[in-house]
Amino acid sequence: MTAPEINRDTFKLNSGFLIPAVALGTWKSSPEDCYNAVKHALNVGYRHIDTARIYLNEASVGKAINDFLKESDDVKREDIFVTTKLCPCDYHDPETAILGSLERLQLDYVDLYLMHHSLAEVSGEGLKPVDEDGFRKHIPFEKLSYVDAYKVVQTFVNKGYTRSVGVCNFNVPKVQRLLEVSEIPPAVVQCEIHPYLPQQDLVDFCKEHGIVVEAFSPLGSTGAPLLNEPILVSVAEKYQVSPACIAISWAIARGTVPLPKSTNDSRIEANLKTIKLSDQDVELINNISKTTTKRYLNSKWRIDVYYSDAEFNPVK
Repeated sequence: MTAPEINRDTFKLNSGFLIPAVALGTWKSSPEDCYNAVKHALNVGYRHIDTARIYLNEASVGKAINDFLKESDDVKREDIFVTTKLCPCDYHDPETAILGSLERLQLDYVDLYLMHHSLAEVSGEGLKPVDEDGFRKHIPFEKLSYVDAYKVVQTFVNKGYTRSVGVCNFNVPKVQRLLEVSEIPPAVVQCEIHPYLPQQDLVDFCKEHGIVVEAFSPLGSTGAPLLNEPILVSVAEKYQVSPACIAISWAIARGTVPLPKSTNDSRIEANLKTIKLSDQDVELINNISKTTTKRYLNSKWRIDVYYSDAEFNPVK
């Protein structure tokens, strides 16, 4: 079967803005590699870049964007969707954190600002504070909760720092809690999602509440282990494309936004060339997780931060 036309959709956020359906992820990209990757991605048509304070490459992302805009005759700042994230060690002072991110990015605003995790971490001990056993050092919920931090983050929309706000690594109960207490609801929830970990309950909940889901590690994280999955290989052969194309296209078919990360020029280009899958092939890929379920990214916490249904008590 010949591959269908390239599909470059956008999704509409509950904030009213459009988000491009494929982003370049920059996690674990060194500053130099990140600059080159972002610059190349923009040159070949990407209009969505995802970074974070904790990635230590915001300055590279910003320089690449600004250099690209200086060289471009027809692309403006408002044409590029930029996401960065609030580090958990900065939950005590989100405003200073976002102003620092904007300075490093050399931007007046970002398009999306995400809370990176649902636990606040201690401040003053680096971006990833850990105890003597190597566990992340967090602040008790009753002293500083994600609800506290989000109430500050949502004010950044009216202050012009960001156009939309959201969260990363949150489960359904925690998103539900934010919907109950927020004035500006999350526009996006970003989590690890791929055929081995489809997180259907989260995707369905977010769709019901008008929230767009972003899928980080859509190829299964470092080394792209999903690319040898027999069903993906079979579907890729049918459409005469790569297994990576199938995994990314499957993410879009579900109404989610994949964030494939690469610093390789040819793979960056290939990851943008998604296709429209048949409903039967989407369902076939959906069924992969019924026999193989795997999460590739887990931080070392003493309690379940992301995915348990337990809610903290009290809630402010």
